[in-house]
Amino acid sequence: MLDAFTALSRGTRLVYSRGLRRYVFLPILANLLVYAGMLAYVLAHFGGWLEGWMAMVPGWLDWLSWLIWPLFLVSLVVIVFFTFTLVTHLIAAPFYGFLAERVECELTGRPPLDDRGVLRAGVDALGRELVKLGYILPRMAVLFVISWIPVVNLVAPLLWALFSAWTMAITYLDYPMDNNRVSFRDMRRRLAARRWPTLSYGGWVMLITWLPLANLFLLPGAVAAAVLMWDRHYRALAPLGQAAPPRPR
Repeated sequence: MLDAFTALSRGTRLVYSRGLRRYVFLPILANLLVYAGMLAYVLAHFGGWLEGWMAMVPGWLDWLSWLIWPLFLVSLVVIVFFTFTLVTHLIAAPFYGFLAERVECELTGRPPLDDRGVLRAGVDALGRELVKLGYILPRMAVLFVISWIPVVNLVAPLLWALFSAWTMAITYLDYPMDNNRVSFRDMRRRLAARRWPTLSYGGWVMLITWLPLANLFLLPGAVAAAVLMWDRHYRALAPLGQAAPPRPR
């Protein structure tokens, strides 16, 4: 059985193999530029953000400051991580969609069901990213509010971690599904139907994303891994609105 870690290992080796490595350089360069700008901004403002957040802790919770401070720190870092991730994926989406297509051709010997041209596919990929943002941002806003509510925010880091894994799964597994004409709604249904592979894959990708600089070179491997996961865990699921095929006796 193909698990998430195996898929990521195989996918990373695959995208840097001869014939595919040329498709990863442009997204790496785009992410590198965004990474440098975001890092400079965060380093300039991080201390002020943390001090302002800690100033909102009510006096009667001062005795818990030893616990609240690291929880606030983790939540703030996660928020910064989300912002960086959303921006980089919006920029790299057309490149990643094309990379997923080439990987699927390499793995299966046949192209995805997508018959759009390169230009149309690139434009549609940006539109799909906006659909993802429309799904992710409201839920991210709810978690952000929870992170500011005293006592309740003690569970915020756990909620952020689960949401991060789910979001990473949506972000990357969507590339092969979009290439195979799976709607965003149907994609979410399929991910929910295979919850453990989905969250384990998203969790590993989340950990990769947290590796400074190294993540820029590992994330293309997550795209290839998404193709492997799609082919093993999600392709055979019945499309939305259709009954699942009967299991063989």
